[in-house]
Amino acid sequence: MNDIISIKQRFGIIGQSPLIDRAIDIARQVAPTDLTVLITGESGSGKEVFPKIIHQFSSRKHGPFIAVNCGAIPEGTIDSELFGHEKGSFTGATDARKGYFEVVNGGTIFLDEVAELPLSTQVRLLRVLESGEFLRVGSSKVLKTDVRVVAATNVKLGEAISSGKFREDLFYRLNTVPIHIPPLRERKEDIVLLFRKFATDFAEKYRMPPLHLTEEAQNMLRNNNWSGNVRQLKNVTEQISIIEQDREVTPNTLAKYISDSNPSTLPVLHRHFDNNEEHANERELLYKVLFDMKKDMTEMKKLIAEIISATGIDTSIPARNMQTVDSFTIQPEIFKSQFTPVSQDYQRNNEPINDIPIQYPEEVEETLSLEKQEKETIIKALEKHRGRRKYAAAELGISERTLYRKIKEYEIE
Repeated sequence: MNDIISIKQRFGIIGQSPLIDRAIDIARQVAPTDLTVLITGESGSGKEVFPKIIHQFSSRKHGPFIAVNCGAIPEGTIDSELFGHEKGSFTGATDARKGYFEVVNGGTIFLDEVAELPLSTQVRLLRVLESGEFLRVGSSKVLKTDVRVVAATNVKLGEAISSGKFREDLFYRLNTVPIHIPPLRERKEDIVLLFRKFATDFAEKYRMPPLHLTEEAQNMLRNNNWSGNVRQLKNVTEQISIIEQDREVTPNTLAKYISDSNPSTLPVLHRHFDNNEEHANERELLYKVLFDMKKDMTEMKKLIAEIISATGIDTSIPARNMQTVDSFTIQPEIFKSQFTPVSQDYQRNNEPINDIPIQYPEEVEETLSLEKQEKETIIKALEKHRGRRKYAAAELGISERTLYRKIKEYEIE
């Protein structure tokens, strides 16, 4: 028990939950071995701390440690990043380069979001785990490395295996020792402790009095879902610390910052509807495009109504030879006479000359192409976030890899 307390103090872990104590204890026990560890848990639950615990309590603690976010590296360069490449192996490879597995020889490599690895890279990783051997991109020379692998994911790998996105043999190789990090909603006894710790840190950082929670506010914190886990709680605490003048936090104060109480009105494609996460992300983007198109159509209908009202078109004329636009019925001949003035030079006895054609305004059809709408939506998101793809992907509700592929597909500069 004393070992767990000292680890918490050393790595800044706050909490008294038996579930988090169990995770720390497993990490401490497996650290002296060279076994591969798979850390699972929801996004924002604090998985990134446990590879550091394992490395620092292992015999490799004096060796290098590197954390790699597999989801943030484009699919076309992931093999080069992990295993290196030879000069001239692909366009832009002007020099030979060592990969992470070569650089971290004798140390520990943390593969975060390992479920995002392409299947071809998963084959290479499996070979490293089984024999310590790998090939640089563009090379036929077998290299050796001695690296301890700790992986993490917030994806249910069982579902990823069923959908063909993750190799079953790699899963069993990574899952030698599993460590599950509980979500914050399962650590209710830790929520108030974490809030107070964050509030104290921000009070010191911004030089202001710390926040104080009322009893009702504490209960509200404990009962909240916290879908973003510890990361969300920290963000909420920082926002309240900066924005609120009153240092006493009440339920009314919290209600303004807890996003779970204000769910999005847009449809969300849940994972159980489609196991292919990348396709789900693309569908969510298409939903967004379709909603924007619907909004544009609604505004266009309102504009037509305003034009009809301003020009005094009679919408009560019988339905013979009529065309219908939603709730407005318009006779084509009358509609044309309202918008196409006839010059007096072309009139005789108040009737148009038959052999002189009347020019009507050309109708411009607005494109309803989903691809164009999707491209424009992506461009707007990138401009809004000044080219920062991470934030643009979050705005669009897709992964960085999907956004990177879409940028390449649409040739967006």
